[in-house]
Amino acid sequence: MDYVVIGSGIAGLSAARVLGAHGQTLVVTKGALREGSTHYAQGGIAVAMAPSDTPAHHLEDTLNAGDGLCDTAAVQVLVEEGPARVRELILLGAQFDRDGEQYAYTREAAHGKRRILHAGDATGREIEKTLGNAVLQQHNVQFLTNTSVTRLLCKDGRCVGCEVLSESGVSQIFARAVVLASGGCGQIYAYNTNPPVATGDGIALAYAAGAQVQDMEFFQFHPTTLYLGDKKPISLFLISEAVRGEGAVLRNIQGERFMPRYHPDAELAPRDVVARAIFHQMQETHTPHVFLDLSPCPGDVFRRFPTIANRCLSAGIDIRRDFVPVAPAAHYAMGGVSTDLWGATTVPGLYAAGEVASLGIHGANRLASNSLLDGLVFGHRAATKAVSQSVSSVLSASEDAPLCTNPPAADVSVATCLGAKAEIRELMWRYAGIIRSERGLLQAKAALDALQWVTQLPMTTVLNNELKAMWIVSDLVLRWALQRTESRGGHYREDFPERDDARWQRHLYEMRNVPC
Repeated sequence: MDYVVIGSGIAGLSAARVLGAHGQTLVVTKGALREGSTHYAQGGIAVAMAPSDTPAHHLEDTLNAGDGLCDTAAVQVLVEEGPARVRELILLGAQFDRDGEQYAYTREAAHGKRRILHAGDATGREIEKTLGNAVLQQHNVQFLTNTSVTRLLCKDGRCVGCEVLSESGVSQIFARAVVLASGGCGQIYAYNTNPPVATGDGIALAYAAGAQVQDMEFFQFHPTTLYLGDKKPISLFLISEAVRGEGAVLRNIQGERFMPRYHPDAELAPRDVVARAIFHQMQETHTPHVFLDLSPCPGDVFRRFPTIANRCLSAGIDIRRDFVPVAPAAHYAMGGVSTDLWGATTVPGLYAAGEVASLGIHGANRLASNSLLDGLVFGHRAATKAVSQSVSSVLSASEDAPLCTNPPAADVSVATCLGAKAEIRELMWRYAGIIRSERGLLQAKAALDALQWVTQLPMTTVLNNELKAMWIVSDLVLRWALQRTESRGGHYREDFPERDDARWQRHLYEMRNVPC
């Protein structure tokens, strides 16, 4: 195999489309092809294509939302290359909503312009379908579904492939380059908007192979997910920020609009501000949710947001006349595997793009709808770099290319593993969620340390693999949240509520000292 892509969301498909034009490419995905976060992305894709907009405006809004930690060069690449990548999508057949002959752009929180292209409220699904169909037509690209990657294979300091676990057992795949596009880690939190597969596997794989990771303390909590009482699904249904962009307002349990008290932009303040405001209202009123009122939205909200409308209707809520109960949930990891502007990690032969990667695009708080553009632009760039830098030959399956093998360990019951998984999710939500403190983070760290046995589990099941990844990622989040004694973006410490640029306007990095 020439190239391996781990993940089949927008970043993985964008990479596979480039790689497939240059050699045999295998896309490995843990679930079905459409089980990643891309498929569920509602609001849209942010891109400076409207006549009244410019990449410079998009840059400014992204930097402001990032709360002082964006890498300006990385953001420039995003906003300047974004329009070309989106136009390619349109040429491939992507259908975005129009207003007459022009595209219908909407606005979301912290955007100074209406620059969000959308396909109803199922934009991710439209983009994934378009890219997926294009990649499926390339004879050089193959897909390996329902397959979990258990480790990255390295030799002489270079990533040369990966080990995978499927129904047929464990096998090794060797390649000239590996592109990691496995998505995020929202499942480390009890309440999240991510699909069940988002357990942080890619970050844990890269970290175990000695790749540098960064910014793991910064996690974005989406302000509005549908609250349905005692029901606790693994993934909560997200009420897109585009709803507030079209005029919806937030009200507390008494029906009072409260966001103007917290920020001049009210409902269109940055996500971290809105999520904390909702959290405070829930605490003050002793209720588990607030309300989203869609009555100020112009036009037919059923037509504009059909997925949201029908999901609410199935719960007995008519968005045209009823307040929608909403509460915050974990949504997006700003941290991940460190890369340069071309997706190269600190391990030669290993590239990363999309939510699994971190190069300072989103800073401490991602600007709404920049995630799809990130995957599209940097999936393309990572693949381009992988082609130009890949070695001319790789190991054969008969050669030995060990990473560090798992130490001998006895397997434990499925019930025990599921219990450990639930415990991690609950302690992360309680102590490392929207509001943090030293006391709570230390409690969480102690509880997580007591579960360290999960890192010794043999990688013989997907559950074991996910559990180990969740522990590794949670440990990184907790340790760095303790270390950063300030509040910035998605990281809020109630014991250090102010931003401290003198000490903390910098990224935190870490890599394991392991022979790769």
